[in-house]
Amino acid sequence: MTLKEATEQAARLRRIIEEHNRHYYMENKPTISDFEYDLLVGQLAGIERLFPALAVATSPTQRVGSDRTREFAQVAHKYAMLSLSNTYSIDEVRDFDGRVRKMLPDAPEYVCELKFDGTAIGLTYVHGFLRQAVTRGDGERGDEVTDNIRTIGSIPRELPPGDWPDEFEIRGEVVMPFRAFEQLNDERRAAGEFLFANPRNAAAGSLKLLDSRIAARRGLDCIFYYIPGDRLPFETHFDGLKKAAEWGFRVSEQATKCRTVEEIVAFIDYWADARKTLPYATDGVVIKVNALAQQRQLGLTAKSPRWATAFKFKAEQATTTLLSVDFQVGRTGAVTPVANLQPVLLAGTTVRRASLHNADQIALLNIRLHDRVIVEKGGEIIPKVVGVDLSQRPADSLPFQFITHCPECGTPLVRDGGEAKHYCPNDTHCPPQILGKILHFASRKAMNIVAGEATIERLYREGLVKDAADLYSLKKDDLLRFDNWGEKSTDNLLRSIAGSLQTPFPKTLYALGIRYVGETIAKKLADAMPSIDAIAQASIDDLLTIDEIGERIAQSIIRYFADESNRRLIVRLRQAGVQWEKSATPSSGSNRLAGTVFVITGTLSRPREDFKTLIEQHGGRTAGDVGAKTTHLLAGPNAGSKWARAQKAGMEILDEEAFYHLIHTNSF
Repeated sequence: MTLKEATEQAARLRRIIEEHNRHYYMENKPTISDFEYDLLVGQLAGIERLFPALAVATSPTQRVGSDRTREFAQVAHKYAMLSLSNTYSIDEVRDFDGRVRKMLPDAPEYVCELKFDGTAIGLTYVHGFLRQAVTRGDGERGDEVTDNIRTIGSIPRELPPGDWPDEFEIRGEVVMPFRAFEQLNDERRAAGEFLFANPRNAAAGSLKLLDSRIAARRGLDCIFYYIPGDRLPFETHFDGLKKAAEWGFRVSEQATKCRTVEEIVAFIDYWADARKTLPYATDGVVIKVNALAQQRQLGLTAKSPRWATAFKFKAEQATTTLLSVDFQVGRTGAVTPVANLQPVLLAGTTVRRASLHNADQIALLNIRLHDRVIVEKGGEIIPKVVGVDLSQRPADSLPFQFITHCPECGTPLVRDGGEAKHYCPNDTHCPPQILGKILHFASRKAMNIVAGEATIERLYREGLVKDAADLYSLKKDDLLRFDNWGEKSTDNLLRSIAGSLQTPFPKTLYALGIRYVGETIAKKLADAMPSIDAIAQASIDDLLTIDEIGERIAQSIIRYFADESNRRLIVRLRQAGVQWEKSATPSSGSNRLAGTVFVITGTLSRPREDFKTLIEQHGGRTAGDVGAKTTHLLAGPNAGSKWARAQKAGMEILDEEAFYHLIHTNSF
């Protein structure tokens, strides 16, 4: 076979396979057997092995995912991904309709769609090819998860011929079907791993996996619902959905046009029950003004569009038997009772556990072992017990006794005045508290060390990391001895740990996980005190003079620094290079980068905004693209075309290590 023949054959096979993908994923009407489908994919894979240049990223053979692992880059949304306002009653739906009609000169038409319970995603297509996939994040910026999105069979990598714009974004909901969710949890149960609480959590967690091969096995699907932007080839939202379907995207088959509130109510009433027959989780109905021109007239608020709202279904309930109660100890030592239930189907998933919240809630509901309890699931990660069927209580039932000692370390529990929860005060030697503190320390809002929860749990379990300071002692050889742990993953983690040393004082203070000291309080503390030493030496009266710090928070800070093990931890973190003073943070500034213009590209250990701030604090400027005035390129892995242009121009290209060296030296 010549290269020309192979190219033609590969193109033909890709067209056939993508057509069958559309039959299977879009229409739910497969026209060939799985065996025949696998034969076609096998033929294409054989050609690509003979002619590696033909193994393009858009090929259906690449759906299984790559073994390339990397951190997730933060990407700004071209159009903000706003949340919808929620309504909880038909009266509120009528109010929404009234507001819309009052603001529009002409009567609106609406589109009602089911609100699928998954995780939002925005996909960008350029010249018909999937270019980028970004999660909602905070609405302004999200995680770039293109590798994992490419493993979802119902998402086209390349669009069929059509009138799609040269560049456009389409948004949808990544969902995990109930069947795939149950199978995943069965596998995790057999392996002794923690179970996902619901399909939404499982879908969101799957998108954040660093190995896209694992994501490819999760059975994810995606249902699209919105195309933002101007100069689109349609004038109504409903026609936009039809166009999306023509272009190869799966859209909600249940979408319906409605002209009156009565028609909207009829749609809600029907699907409140009928949705239980669907293979996906749903939690409401989305109501949108149909005409795009009217959407533009209505505009947006700071948080949500005025032309749409979401009606939320009432929380579903089921009755089952309370078999036993476990007690979980969190990062702060808070003890949470969790009910073990006789498995019951609720909102499309099998529920085996539910939250009991605290001792007061157990007493209020008068819950006892072996009671028939009412379980509710209304958007909570873990379903909750909301009532007891007293008519079925056994005659020999005894009141429930809350535990008095920590189930992990045996320390007597305490309960501060005014607190609903019991706490284990042994915060330096209680295993789940130690692990929780390390996870908190590494979290994005704290030190932003890019390591998944499972990775840190493994490091803790293997004895390599006994506290947060041990993260800075990790060696490459320590990590490479792990199974399924490659050199690239190791380098990424170690680079991220090194990068965390640039974290400013307010965040390092928050990272300690001092009880009651959240992000806001940590910043106010750091603003009021010049260093960690000053905070450690402060009296109650000193602390009470700081805005928003009351008696409870002040006492907690005093207790934290009175503990010798906490003081030793801070010393070791200081020796590692963690910044504990205002003067040691980049906010003190310098002129070391005066006259420089940086472009930032590639996958870095921290959000690009952090590096932009550092550059500006040291007198430099940043630009969005390489140009005549660019002096430096700060580049991580996967830098792409900007790196190539910078290299061709002969400008200085720095990795993170070189960048940090640059801002901490007097010359360059």
